[in-house]
Amino acid sequence: MDRLLIDKLDGAALRLHEPQRQPRPQSPLPIAYTTVIKDGDLYRAYYRDYRKGYSGPWNDGNPGEITCYAESRDGCEWRFPDLGVCDVESPRGRNVIWDGADACSHNFCPFLDARPGTPRSERFKALGGTKGSGGLYAFASPDGVHWRKLRDKPVITSTDYAFDSQNVSFWSEAESRYVCYFRSWRTPHGRLRTVSRTTSEDFLRWAPPVPTNPNRPGEHLYTSQTHPYFRAPHIYIALPTRFMPNRGNSTDILFMAARAGDVEFARLFVEAFIRPGLDPARWGNRANYVALNVVPAGPAEMSIYHKDGCRYTLRIDGFISVRAGAAQGELLTKPLTFSGSRLFVNYSCSAAGSLRAEIRDSRGAPIPGFRLEDCPPIIGDKIRQRVRWKGDPDLSQLAGAPVRLRFVMTECDLYAFRFGDEEEASP
Repeated sequence: MDRLLIDKLDGAALRLHEPQRQPRPQSPLPIAYTTVIKDGDLYRAYYRDYRKGYSGPWNDGNPGEITCYAESRDGCEWRFPDLGVCDVESPRGRNVIWDGADACSHNFCPFLDARPGTPRSERFKALGGTKGSGGLYAFASPDGVHWRKLRDKPVITSTDYAFDSQNVSFWSEAESRYVCYFRSWRTPHGRLRTVSRTTSEDFLRWAPPVPTNPNRPGEHLYTSQTHPYFRAPHIYIALPTRFMPNRGNSTDILFMAARAGDVEFARLFVEAFIRPGLDPARWGNRANYVALNVVPAGPAEMSIYHKDGCRYTLRIDGFISVRAGAAQGELLTKPLTFSGSRLFVNYSCSAAGSLRAEIRDSRGAPIPGFRLEDCPPIIGDKIRQRVRWKGDPDLSQLAGAPVRLRFVMTECDLYAFRFGDEEEASP
C-alpha cells in the first residue's frame, strides 16, 4: 500500500492492478452514497433513495430523501425486504429504515462497531446529516435495521465544512478510537473538494478536524470511502471519486491508502484505479461512485460495487503488487520484527516464473539456514503459500529480532507477505 517496508527494488516495480468488471446482476445494488457490510454470511447494504412518487425539489436534504436497506447471501443478487420500519415506501417497497428526518438520509453511513465492550444495542453505528442540518448526527442500532439517534443534536459541526458527501466512520482497532473522514474544502492547492479527518473515543465528542491533503492541483475528491482493510485493519483503503470540472465534469475512481494514525494518505499511483470506460454514460458528472467497503467474496476474491450496477472484483490483497518480468527482480525490505513461526506469501507466477525468499539480519547478512539457496523455488499462484527452507528450520527462533526479507522473482507478482502460526490452507 506504501513504501513503509520497502528498502530497495532492483529489477522489479510496483504495479497497480485494475479491478475486473463482472456481468450486471438481475437485481443490482443501487449506488447512491451506498455502504456494504459483510456481517457473517450476510451482505447488508444501505443506500439513499426517494419516496415513491416524489417529484422534487432535489436539493441536498430534500423532503424526498430516505435511507433504504438491501441484503444478499452471495454478494451478487440483492433483495429489498419488506421491513415495516417506517411508514414510507421506496420505489422498491417498504425497505426504508430512516425517513429522512433532519436531512440524515442524504448520506446515512453505517458501520459494524467492533469496539470491545460495545453493548448489543449499539452493535451498528452511523453518521448522517448535512451542513443545512447543522452537521453530522450519531446513530446506533442493535440489528442494522432499527435505528435511533444517540443525541438530539449533531456531534460533528462546523461552518467551514460541507458534509454533502458520504462521510465515513469506523472503530479503529489499531488506534483504539473512532475515526471519521468527511468532506471539506481546505487543500494546499486552494479551494477544492477534499477530505478531512477527526477522531473520537466515544463517538459523541470529536477532536478538531485535520486536513488529509490527498489532492493534486485541479483535482476535486468526493466520497473518500476510507475504511479498514478486512485482512489488515491497521491499513485503511480509500476509493475516492475524482471530479474534473474543467474536463467536462468527468469522474473516475482513485486508489489511496493510509496506515492507522496517519494524517495524510499515501498515493503510490496518481492515475485512475477504475476508468469511466467505453460507455458514454460513464463520462458524465456523478457517473462514477463506488460503495463504501471492499468486501470478501470468497477465499480468493473481493468485491467493489460501482454505480453502474456492476460488481468489480480483485484477488485478495490484489490492489498493488511488486512485479518482476522475465529478467530477475528483487525486493529487499527495511529491518522489521515479526511474531509467528511461519512466513506466507500471496503471489502469482507465470508458467515460467518463480519466487524465492531469504532472511537477513539487520546488517544485511544472510542468516544461515534461511539463505536464498536454501529456499526451493515457489511456483504457481496462491493466496497463501508457506515459504520453506531446506531442513524446515524453526522460524520462531528469529521472532522479535530485526530482520530483512529478500524476495527474488521472475515473471511473478508478490501481493503480500505475512507471518503467522496457522497451518497452510489456501486456494
